[in-house]
Amino acid sequence: MKSFLIIGAGQFGKSIALELNRLGQQVMVVDKNEELVEELMPYVTDGQIGDCSNKDFLRSLGVGNFDTAIVTIAEDFQSSLETTLNLKELGAKKVISRAFNDVHEKFLLRNGADEVVYPEKQMAKWIAVRYSANNILDYVEIDEGCSMFELKVPSHWVGKTVIDLNVRNKYDINIIALKKNNKINIFVKPDTLLEEDMTMFVVGDIKNLQKSFHVL
Repeated sequence: MKSFLIIGAGQFGKSIALELNRLGQQVMVVDKNEELVEELMPYVTDGQIGDCSNKDFLRSLGVGNFDTAIVTIAEDFQSSLETTLNLKELGAKKVISRAFNDVHEKFLLRNGADEVVYPEKQMAKWIAVRYSANNILDYVEIDEGCSMFELKVPSHWVGKTVIDLNVRNKYDINIIALKKNNKINIFVKPDTLLEEDMTMFVVGDIKNLQKSFHVL
C-alpha cells in the first residue's frame, strides 16, 4: 500500500482519488473548497481544507511522509507552480503535476515536478488515433517512437499462424497478446492460429504500424 497526497479536488483530482481508493491505497485530498473535500471524505483516508500555495499550510501536511504528491489544480497555474515548487522544497518524495499546455509543462518540470501529466493533450491524441481508422480498438503510446494498438485481425491474416506471417521480420512489429471472448492470452506462440473473432495487441514503431495496418 502506498500513500498519496492529492492537491485539488476538482473533477480530475476526484477521479484520481476514487481510483486510488478502489485500488486500496491511502489518500489524503486537499482543496480550498470545503464542499469538494467533504464530498470525497467517504472515499479517502483523510481530507484537509486550505491553500496549498501557502508554504506553512503545506508544511503542516507533512508532505515528506507521502509516497507521491499529485497536483491537479486546474484554474490557477500560478498556484499550481508555487505548490509544486513548495512541495519539492519541503521534501516531497515524488511530485506529479498537471499541465494545460507545453509552456506549463516546461515550467513545472523546471520547478520541482518529477513528472507532468497533460490529460487534455493525451486524450486528444488518443481520440485522434483511436477513431482515425475503423480497425483500431485501443491505443497506448509507450514513447514517441513506440506504441501499442489493439486491432482487429486483418481478414487476410485469418487462418494463419504467427510464424506463417513472420511479423517480426517482415513488419518489425510484435504481437504480444490476443483476445477472444473478452479473455486475453499473453502466451502467443509461433504456432498460434489467428481467428476472425480475435483482436491483437501489437507493439512496434508507430511508422511500421501505420504501414502494416494503415492505422493512420
